[in-house]
Amino acid sequence: MLYILSLLVGASLTLSYAPFSYWAVMPIGLTAYLCLLYKARTEQAAKLGFSFGLGWFGAGISWVHVSIADFGGLPLIGSLGLMLLLCSYLALYPMLFSKLAKRYFTPHVWGLALPFVWLVCEWARGTVLTGFPWLSIGYSQMNSPLSGWMPVIGEFGVSALLMALCAACAVWLMHKRYIAPIALSVLLYLSGWVLNTHSWVHPSGEPVKIAMVQGNIAQDIRWAPEQDWPTMKKYLELTQAHWDNQVIIWPEAAIPQLEPIAVDYLTQLDKEAAAHNTGLLTGIVNYNFETRQAYNSIIGLGLSEQSDKQGHYRYPQSNRFDKHHLLPIGEYIPLEDWLRGIAPIFDLPMSSFTRGDYQQANLLANGYHFAPALCFEIVFPGQIQQNLYADTDFIITVSNDAWFGHSHGPAQHLEIAQVRAKEFGLPVLRSTNNGITAFIDANGVIQSRLPQFETSVLSDEIQRVSGTTPYRYLGNVTAWLLTVLGLLIAIRLHRAK
Repeated sequence: MLYILSLLVGASLTLSYAPFSYWAVMPIGLTAYLCLLYKARTEQAAKLGFSFGLGWFGAGISWVHVSIADFGGLPLIGSLGLMLLLCSYLALYPMLFSKLAKRYFTPHVWGLALPFVWLVCEWARGTVLTGFPWLSIGYSQMNSPLSGWMPVIGEFGVSALLMALCAACAVWLMHKRYIAPIALSVLLYLSGWVLNTHSWVHPSGEPVKIAMVQGNIAQDIRWAPEQDWPTMKKYLELTQAHWDNQVIIWPEAAIPQLEPIAVDYLTQLDKEAAAHNTGLLTGIVNYNFETRQAYNSIIGLGLSEQSDKQGHYRYPQSNRFDKHHLLPIGEYIPLEDWLRGIAPIFDLPMSSFTRGDYQQANLLANGYHFAPALCFEIVFPGQIQQNLYADTDFIITVSNDAWFGHSHGPAQHLEIAQVRAKEFGLPVLRSTNNGITAFIDANGVIQSRLPQFETSVLSDEIQRVSGTTPYRYLGNVTAWLLTVLGLLIAIRLHRAK
């Protein structure tokens, strides 16, 4: 019964993330799980944590099944098996957390010790095999008062706050002390509300007029050679009425031809953008035929500097960004020599990219500086922090979420982008192939957006800002220091008992 309850509690956490966004489900569900862990025997802790993780990720990333089933070429039993394998792998991390919590810490110090243990396990989940830190618990609080802490300690730190709150509340509730959990909850959420009233950044200069093109190209024809020109023509036609914008953004791999093959098209597009005094950023796949290396890239065309009234595109140009964090299976195949050929999903088009550098120059468009996060990279705040400079104006994330159909994956992806804006105090521009394309202001608020599965162009004015947030300076250092301090106090109290 404990394992079944743990599985159900883990699955319920999905409701705390977008598109549902019932943020209160997270502290309630996490507290409930820790109460189950409190009641369990030490030898049950690992299985309990695994059950919790299986429910958490099985429901939370069910959108992965859409891409496997619809585009992976596997029968239903095969796609379900792969999903079970992925969720089982991810469940190893809450399993490790539960085992460590139950084995090494008595419940009376859980509120102090468990935030550190949780962060270590989550850090590992975000690092091993290039990392998959999706569904970190802090994202669930984007619309709660706790979001006020994000510019100070980031989503990573908010995860630690949640764990401290829920661990303390679980122990108190199991001892039938009901006032203390209420008092601590009020304190943390009230302090977050107060922080939300503080403006870390302020408007600077005139708003910038930007257009983002959502081509809505079906995933099953995106890489069909006969669709190359129709797709390129479609994006160009959608752009024609919007050359009055200062910057135009096309999504990930909007141009389906390899960059060396599309040079004539890019050169003409470069000249046309420059003739309209516009900068254009677009996703494209670059392939070096000599080294046989492919890069998932964003390049800048048209005006790079406002004082420069002509385009300068030449292949290969320096105004580009090459994706660093590659998506397992989708963009690189772990153990490639073994897995290639086993099933169609391991031989998808564009599934063997080369990594770009961890730190790269910002993209330039019409005098504005854009820090890129290409698709999956928006979930790695450390990488984004290393690519923010004193003159960075915006964070740009381009993506193609057509892989995930009508699932809740794209909404979760958008929510992650909102958190990055809140943490760093910078507007985020999210351009996608089929949604959800959106302007996000420096407070993480969606300013405007396009519906999914609609061919359209979203044009808006976005305000640049001056100033910065503590998190932009310190990153996750503050969260680590606070949780280590809590751990040391917990160890001292444990020994003194």
